[in-house]
Amino acid sequence: MGVINVTPDSFSDGGRYLEPARAVDHAIRMVAEGVDILDIGGESTRPGSEPVSVEEELSRTIPVIEQLASTIPVPISIDTCKAEVARRALEAGASIINDISGFRFDPDMPAVAAQYKAGICLMHLRGTPLDMQLNPSYEAVIPEIMDYLRESIAIAHAAGVADSHIMLDPGIGFGKTFEQNLLILNRLDEFTALGYPLLVGVSRKTFLGKIIGNAPVTERLEATAAAVAISVYNGAGIVRVHDVREISRTVRVVDAIKLEQIGEYS
Repeated sequence: MGVINVTPDSFSDGGRYLEPARAVDHAIRMVAEGVDILDIGGESTRPGSEPVSVEEELSRTIPVIEQLASTIPVPISIDTCKAEVARRALEAGASIINDISGFRFDPDMPAVAAQYKAGICLMHLRGTPLDMQLNPSYEAVIPEIMDYLRESIAIAHAAGVADSHIMLDPGIGFGKTFEQNLLILNRLDEFTALGYPLLVGVSRKTFLGKIIGNAPVTERLEATAAAVAISVYNGAGIVRVHDVREISRTVRVVDAIKLEQIGEYS
């Protein structure tokens, strides 16, 4: 899953693709590099970020989705917590909703997902983007995340969302400490017991920079590749990344080792 942030303030590439034409060009380049899903977002969810209005989010994302929907061969995901934004994005050509709140922020979101038969990614989040990193604490981090995701699944089922349309995300960096992020990745295989595809987003995140000497965002590619490799080996089916070409190659190597696909490469 390739990230397209149509925002002025995302932690990794804020402002680079705020102009629709630049976002479209970047998306087309990602497709050429082998992306399987494009995830387009118009509201930053970095730690400490403030929410934007529905109108602002729509003005940023819908022109990009409309241009891409008829020109690219891969599905488009809308990264939003707002039901109206999701609805308009689905009408414009998106087919997946990536909701970082796991259906908790907007009570109308489950009905929209069901009505349009959209794919849905349900993520775990402690708090909101504004306050999620202010001393996040858990008694038992893995069980609590799993319970939250089970509740999100139940909300989806109650609205009529099909099981086959659901994927789950443990929410790396969303209300998690440095140590908790590492623990989740180390024990990611436990989440497969929930029975749904797992999406993991580690790309360029702060905890990776900390491991390699507080490296800036622009110097976290190798760290991202390592975390992606661990994620895929431990059960992730989708990885949300900025560097499509390099991470696609990383995933191919992990798959070859894990699945012992000797014949394909001999």
